[in-house]
Amino acid sequence: MTSLSVNTALIEERIEGLIKALIHNYERQYPGNYGKLNFEIKRGSKYYKLIEVMNANETRPSRSVHAFISRQTGAVYKPASWKAPAIHVRYQLLDDASYEACLHNADYAGSYLYMR
Repeated sequence: MTSLSVNTALIEERIEGLIKALIHNYERQYPGNYGKLNFEIKRGSKYYKLIEVMNANETRPSRSVHAFISRQTGAVYKPASWKAPAIHVRYQLLDDASYEACLHNADYAGSYLYMR
């Protein structure tokens, strides 16, 4: 296995961990609303796009970009728009300490992605 494929597998595994943390945060804040929040991962040429899907209304779920994640470095970015990330890196999924901080601070609304 090459280094790139090892990094890709680790990044994808950590994205799944982030999704679990985000859903757990939502369910802790809104008990009884299990299954109303979900996430999709769209793989682009440079980034994974983490899309939040809210099924509060059964007829038409709302979709918004939650975060962009670099496919090469695992850098997590706040979205600037549907198509592009903001400039500054918020977390690094390949760095164990940064990944743990990301999971600890993760909230479904995305406030952990704002720079302080």
